Amino acid sequence: MARYFLKTQLIAMRTKKLLFIALTLLCFAFSANAQRGVRIAYIDMEYILENVPEYREASTQLDGKAQRWKNDIDKKMNEVEHMKINLSSERVLLTAELIEEREEDIKVKEDEMLKYQQDRFGPNGDLYIQRRQLVQPIQDQVFNIVQEIAENKKYDFIFDKSADIVMLFSAERHDISDIVLRSITRTAKRTQANTKREKKEVEQKENLSLEEDKAVTEREQALEDKKDERELMMEERKRVRDSVRAVKKAEYDARRQLLLDERQRKKDSIAEVRANKNNPNTEEENENEDEGEDNNGNGTNK
Repeated sequence: MARYFLKTQLIAMRTKKLLFIALTLLCFAFSANAQRGVRIAYIDMEYILENVPEYREASTQLDGKAQRWKNDIDKKMNEVEHMKINLSSERVLLTAELIEEREEDIKVKEDEMLKYQQDRFGPNGDLYIQRRQLVQPIQDQVFNIVQEIAENKKYDFIFDKSADIVMLFSAERHDISDIVLRSITRTAKRTQANTKREKKEVEQKENLSLEEDKAVTEREQALEDKKDERELMMEERKRVRDSVRAVKKAEYDARRQLLLDERQRKKDSIAEVRANKNNPNTEEENENEDEGEDNNGNGTNK
């Protein structure tokens, strides 16, 4: 109990010491900038990352890879559990040597599974390393942009809201995350610009304020939405037109087939008549057969 109390006292003393140092630094800052006041801003790194398209795309791919790793681990765990169940059910039938061999196999499988899990999701695993490689370039870019903003706008402190710093309250007017995002987007567009016109448009947008840039972005988004709506309307019209054409074509094909069938019947009828004219004996034989049948019928009646 005494040891716990002493440890608590030491933690409290360290906390007080850190607070004292922080307050001292703030006092120096306030005294040095008493004439103009302290300028403070903050960013939200999580918000910035979520709005960088390249990070979102790469993060989605990494999440899919992590899910495949998790599925592999679940498969290995199921194999180990299946081996344990089989050993438990067959234990009474096995010798001590076979039981020991089975247990050794299970131990090897468990070690392989744990190593695989550690290699993928451990503190220095693939997921941590690849996530850091994904975030690091953007963090470096944000750091350079924050340094530039701090120098140009004379900020004394710029904090990261998503870090370990506890911010009990933060006024939105001090949030410069959108300014940082704008700089990142501007840099990407400058890199992608190929023609002189595109480069000129990027330079014009760079000279806009944040509010003007937002207004331009909203107008561009509205135009893009109208364009998408118009394309959807054109696609719907095309679909209706194609369906009407398909119905009309089916009706035309049906009428055409009827005409062809009627024409074929007429051809067959004409061919039959001509065949009868070319073979008069056939008609006489048919008539004689009919008369013979009639005479036979009359004789029978008598």
